Amino acid sequence: MSRPSRRSRGTVTVQDVARAAGVSAMTVSRVVNGGANVRETTRVAVLEAIAKLNYSPNSAARSLAAGEATQIGLLYSNPSAAYLSQFLIGALAAARRAGCHLVLEACEGERPDEQAEATRSFASTSVEGVILPPPLSEAAPVRAELEAAGIPWVSVAMGLPPERSLNVRIDDFGAASAMTRHLLDLGHRNIGFIRGNPNQTSSAERYRGFVAALEEAGIDVASVPVEQGYFTFRSGIVATERLLDRPNPPTAIFASNDDMAAAAVGVAHRRGLHVPQDLSVVGFDDTSLATTIWPELTTIRQPIAAMAEEALTQLLARLRNERGSSEEPTLKEQILDHQLIVRESSGPPGEAAARKPTSGRGRGGSPNWR
Repeated sequence: MSRPSRRSRGTVTVQDVARAAGVSAMTVSRVVNGGANVRETTRVAVLEAIAKLNYSPNSAARSLAAGEATQIGLLYSNPSAAYLSQFLIGALAAARRAGCHLVLEACEGERPDEQAEATRSFASTSVEGVILPPPLSEAAPVRAELEAAGIPWVSVAMGLPPERSLNVRIDDFGAASAMTRHLLDLGHRNIGFIRGNPNQTSSAERYRGFVAALEEAGIDVASVPVEQGYFTFRSGIVATERLLDRPNPPTAIFASNDDMAAAAVGVAHRRGLHVPQDLSVVGFDDTSLATTIWPELTTIRQPIAAMAEEALTQLLARLRNERGSSEEPTLKEQILDHQLIVRESSGPPGEAAARKPTSGRGRGGSPNWR
């Protein structure tokens, strides 16, 4: 038995027809548009489902083309409130321009069965497509449930997306390499690193970029102090305490996001260390937190809001393609540029760094000192 329509207003979607006929949304689109390469039995099944559900493809296509009543879901579970805030700003701005509705749903569980259940519940609502910011973008149970429900999705900051899937990210490897080179150029050789959550590819890519820059500088990576973090402020405190308790504490700490970097600054202040004179601290993301602490953070500016906007735009384009054309959609990964933002939290080891903030643009570019 097929599930009832996911639309709360009673409008039947192409996904509803696809489920009723036991085919893909693209096959329904081909049948509706008179496309070739469709088996007769499949064509009959689709037409029967259209008649049974009273599906009106023309009005549905016009509605989607105008963005009218289109409901895009955003399933989130990001521990960083600052990251999520910027992501929502971008997604809401794109939804407003497109004239569609953004439906938000939290997925708090970390176990696969909890994630699957939350996704099934979300899929049973009126959403026609779903945006998956990290870490859910890499949660296999979430993607599997959306695929089973016939709901298109777009991932954000997913390191290794499945073939022919939509994904928006930055070059985490290049960005982390650029930040590490910045610290090396300042004269640091004992650089501590706080890794991000191991369930995200971006964490591995940032660590890999860090290691690559050290190796390029001829530094023995085995001697570099590294602690595990989880992208949370609390994990940043724990990791920083461990780094500074070492017999030979680092002169600089590179945290994999701004929340953990802010925690490192707080630990330094509590221990009576001056930032950056006694300890340089740098982060990643350039969330609002980076400029609300003292000193302001040197960090990698990840265009979080722009990534959310691009994700929604790609998802709407895919939906329009599936409903209004018999052509295969052009699916591609978008890699947006990052910036190295130099502020007051980084300086030469043991020396005051009195300079104005500046930025280095591009993928892996060096900062421009003034």
